[in-house]
Amino acid sequence: MRHEAYMKTMEDENEQAGKMAYGGVDLVNNPPHYNQAGIECIDAIEAALSPEELRGYYKGNILKYTWRERYKNGDQDLSKARWYTDRLLTIKNRHEEE
Repeated sequence: MRHEAYMKTMEDENEQAGKMAYGGVDLVNNPPHYNQAGIECIDAIEAALSPEELRGYYKGNILKYTWRERYKNGDQDLSKARWYTDRLLTIKNRHEEE
């Protein structure tokens, strides 16, 4: 499977996992509590951090969500870890293309 197709499959699975928890609200890909005045928190974080800092931020969140999945939100936390893993891969690939 090509990388683009794989990423689309992962996006679809993440979206579905996020929506399952709270009646159609996507808490993995678009949690409403992270959007203020039309600005997504992740966009502000990505704009504020250097590429190396951003890699550390993503890795920290991957660790956090995989660490707690058995004790807090189960599959939703694993979906969040995958979301951050996908972001980490995206920034890595963008850096390699430059």
